[in-house]
Amino acid sequence: MPDLTAPSEDNSMLARLELLAMIRSGTLGPEGRLPPERELCARWGIGRRALRRALESLEVEGILWRRQGKGTFAGQAADRVGRIAAGIVGQIAPLEMMFARLQIEPALAAEAARRADPEDIKRLRDLAARVERSRDHDSTELWDWSLHRYIARMSGNRALLVSLAMMNEMRIDSVWREQREGARTSATLRVTHQQHGAIIDAIAAGDPIAAEAAMRLHLRTIMRNLELFLERDNGKETVE
Repeated sequence: MPDLTAPSEDNSMLARLELLAMIRSGTLGPEGRLPPERELCARWGIGRRALRRALESLEVEGILWRRQGKGTFAGQAADRVGRIAAGIVGQIAPLEMMFARLQIEPALAAEAARRADPEDIKRLRDLAARVERSRDHDSTELWDWSLHRYIARMSGNRALLVSLAMMNEMRIDSVWREQREGARTSATLRVTHQQHGAIIDAIAAGDPIAAEAAMRLHLRTIMRNLELFLERDNGKETVE
């Protein structure tokens, strides 16, 4: 289980966004080779662990690949989604984002069930296992997003994928991280792992109705956990 005793000092989601921006900028040259890790850490002001986690998540998704002794390379074009949401991220409450996700992700899961192939299912199960093996908040958040994003990519719906990618900007926001980490416990994580499994099983079975229902239940559970955390947090402020 993750260490839930302290807030995470890492921000792998920020590292991930910077990497995606670099890939889509077209500045990597014909081979698509990334600069050395030390240079990237210094450029973006992030730690080596956060960068390596972000690199690993993009490699698992097939966006990057590594060659022993040669470096890391862009394996496919990153989604061409600019950081449009960066300027308004502080104006969107986490519960608002969860409500928006409820309108989008169940439909994406249903479409993923219609289009999935065995390689997709294998990758989904690998991502879910990485969420479960995570040992701190930062890693859990990173791999959780990788799983949800991969399901969205499977749908092939670029318009909805753009909307979801914009929401992802919120995951680097300090308010989102504080509330999400506060709502996350060992008990809620056990439920999350079970629900991830149910979503993937429905997609693997090619059952869009079950996949949509499983994703909706999962997101409603997360939203309810956030609501309960905010109620407890507001209660503490009232007492103080």
